Amino acid sequence: MRRVLRPAWASAGHTLLEFTIAVALGLVVIVGAVTAFRSQRQAFTYAIDAARIHEAGVNALTLIGEQIQMAGFVSADDTTALSGPPIFGCSTGRPTGAVASLTCEALPSRSDGVAVRYRGDAESTWLAANGEVTDCLGQAVGASAGEVLNRFHAKTSTSTGEPELYCEGTGKIGTAQPLVEGVERLRLRYWLAGAAQAVDAAALPRERWDAVVGVDLCVLVRGAALGRRMRYVDCDGASLSASDGRARQAFWRHVALRNVLWAQP
Repeated sequence: MRRVLRPAWASAGHTLLEFTIAVALGLVVIVGAVTAFRSQRQAFTYAIDAARIHEAGVNALTLIGEQIQMAGFVSADDTTALSGPPIFGCSTGRPTGAVASLTCEALPSRSDGVAVRYRGDAESTWLAANGEVTDCLGQAVGASAGEVLNRFHAKTSTSTGEPELYCEGTGKIGTAQPLVEGVERLRLRYWLAGAAQAVDAAALPRERWDAVVGVDLCVLVRGAALGRRMRYVDCDGASLSASDGRARQAFWRHVALRNVLWAQP
């Protein structure tokens, strides 16, 4: 039998083709792995942002809601009346001024603000080291006969540039401190005794704040800048699109003023 010899260049060409195919398949696998990694990392980042938004919204609703529930509280053996209405609100502004005669100051964030008043004791507040009742920031209220006035609003922090929920307590009037980061706006509507619907703070005359028995509370929370265009429903029920690459979510809660309801005729 005659043996046929293959030239050296034919064998080398076959090896080069195999190498080319192997490299191509390897690149496909690498590209697929990198794409899957990026997709998983992006999904993880979005999930973390959503969790932070939810945590901030729940915390803000809890903090403000618990304070609103305390509005008008006076212990059974206390005969001293409060120095003002149990609750007072501002539309697109924050409560400011003297404790007994609150006024409204406009906010660039257009967030609503609310002030809650009640008598503090060892049951309704944590006591400070000196035995005095404390405000929303844990500050002793000092010589105020135990009356607590906590004022809440949302604005952008001048140090971080992020929106935050602030509270100004009786312990240090004029100095508000941040409580929850990411809260972009508060929206509050008020229910009067016997009313058919809730109204904005701007629609309530000063003498009618004593008749408020419930509050519709909404907080709008903003997430991190992740370059997403997302739609969300704001506190007024409008469907909007975020153009700054940040996710947003609104959280609602209806809060009854239990102490005021009990005092209603």
